[in-house]
Amino acid sequence: MIIDSQIHAYEANTPRRPWRTVPNWPASATGDEMAAAMDRVGVDGAIFISSFSMYGYDASYAVEVQQKHPGRFALVKPVDPDDPAVEEVVADWKRTPGTVGIRALMKTDSPHRAGHPGLDRMLRAAARHGFPVNILCWGNLEAGAELIDRHPETRFILDHLGILQPHEASARAAEPWADLPKVLALAKRPNLVIKVSGACTLSKAPYPYADIWDPLARVFDAWGFERCLWGTDWTRAFAVVNYEQAVEPFRLTDRLTVGERAMLMGEACARAYGWRPAARR
Repeated sequence: MIIDSQIHAYEANTPRRPWRTVPNWPASATGDEMAAAMDRVGVDGAIFISSFSMYGYDASYAVEVQQKHPGRFALVKPVDPDDPAVEEVVADWKRTPGTVGIRALMKTDSPHRAGHPGLDRMLRAAARHGFPVNILCWGNLEAGAELIDRHPETRFILDHLGILQPHEASARAAEPWADLPKVLALAKRPNLVIKVSGACTLSKAPYPYADIWDPLARVFDAWGFERCLWGTDWTRAFAVVNYEQAVEPFRLTDRLTVGERAMLMGEACARAYGWRPAARR
């Protein structure tokens, strides 16, 4: 069983469903196209994170895709802490078939920080409904840690190793793993697991990205494989790696045992979200 812990699918930018912004992603990556890409490399299921870049807090396209592929995708949506009805939004999302969590955005440009009343209500609602909260706080790990510590009753999933990742190869940082010590320190939080998603975009080496394994070994040692969720972050990673290039290094490496690979690439994700894909024919 292989589960991708983070993918984004979306329709083409049209008046029927216009994008909020136009990132350097493919012109379309529909649910059908995403399922076909997963088939080609043997990925059984994926956590579909509704794209904030394209659709903001509107997850209606993700719901449509899940209805068409109910055993293939489970859904997470970003939730607006400034919505006065934020607790009702979380409750309604819980009632939506195929949903497994919500997302909090705490990048450096986010106005939301620990102590924000709406954010507190949102996270308490997530705990009541048994939803883990995906938290995007790359480049802003101190603020993320403060929020996680403020809500010990809420389960969190740290997006993308907690490390700022490039949207194109030319934007790769001189020291891509500079925040790794902070990420390792976060492993002490018992209510937090980590997505090992988008890792290949941090490589300075050509495919199959051999230089990612030493820093990842430190992540695995600190967090334990049972708290590490492999993922591609496709299609955000499009301009750096293609889908196959984000999958195969983990499937083929000799740096993982069979048991470690099974936990990293599927079982840990299934446990974190309480969801397993349907068996593929």
